[in-house]
Amino acid sequence: MKLPRPGRLLLLSTALVALASGSLALAPSDLPSPKYGLNLLVVGTDVRAGVTAQERKRYRLGSAECACTDVIMLVHVSAKNDRVSVVSLPRDSLTEFPAGHLDRRTGEEHEAHLAKINHAWTEGGSGFTIDTVEAMTGVPVHRYLEIDFRRFMDTVNHFDKGVPVCTKTRLKDPVTGIDLRPGTTPLRGGPALQYVRSRRADGRMDFGRIQKQQLFMANTLRNVRDGLTRDPKALRALASTLRGKAKAERGISVAELVALAGRLRNVTPAQTQFATVPVAGFNEDMEDVGSTLAWDDDEAAQVFGALRTDRPLPKAKPKPTSDVPDGLGDYKPVGGSTLLCK
Repeated sequence: MKLPRPGRLLLLSTALVALASGSLALAPSDLPSPKYGLNLLVVGTDVRAGVTAQERKRYRLGSAECACTDVIMLVHVSAKNDRVSVVSLPRDSLTEFPAGHLDRRTGEEHEAHLAKINHAWTEGGSGFTIDTVEAMTGVPVHRYLEIDFRRFMDTVNHFDKGVPVCTKTRLKDPVTGIDLRPGTTPLRGGPALQYVRSRRADGRMDFGRIQKQQLFMANTLRNVRDGLTRDPKALRALASTLRGKAKAERGISVAELVALAGRLRNVTPAQTQFATVPVAGFNEDMEDVGSTLAWDDDEAAQVFGALRTDRPLPKAKPKPTSDVPDGLGDYKPVGGSTLLCK
């Protein structure tokens, strides 16, 4: 078994981060300006607080939650505010939690144990999630943003016409209930959540879900650029809904979100990159852990090294980086402009 080096919401945060117009008035903010760029950890939880029974049924959200982070994204903003790189970390990535951390559910102290990365939030909340990501990637996390189902739907609903998504073939997922015909379809709150949660519609499992999330993000960037950037009041309202009031370790504030949008007012979709951490393959199922993914340590080190030193993501290698069937886990960075729907 090959572990990642020691030491997968949602998408709208990066839309806010990436684009804004020169007319945006900056609010007072303590947002840092690190020498090698700013790193924002964005997580999406499956928490359903505030979701009505009708919404649960209509959008097939179910009643059970694992209270874990099924979306984990490292968002790197270059020091010159002219480039944004987004690296998704699959929720089933295998890691090892260190001895001595406290379980926030029980207050008990844990021994070191293997786990999926998305269970860091389950056991230790935002602080332990940050610690885990930093330990696995070596990338310092300066700010953190956490979004649950309710906040995601409410944030998407700030766009009157929704966010456009597109598919070349019919996209039908019997679990989430999403059913899209080929072409472009605008989605608002509930259906948008169904879309970014879908992983059984195309046989690409969690890798397909990550690709949908990245496509959704790129098209949200365009919505922000074409609409809210000319309306600072509406942009701040979007930021306020997105941020919510939950306390979190290193949590980014509404003012900081608005300030960051202002810093990046000239960034275009072509100046954004999206990728998934290089994956080596599946590990054997483990008791109390289940099915997990192993990162390609050498390739991942190059990716995270680029983030740490404020460089663009490395190009894809000629050979596949994964033995996952059909190359689903291959490392293939894409530009944001290639994900826009017509």
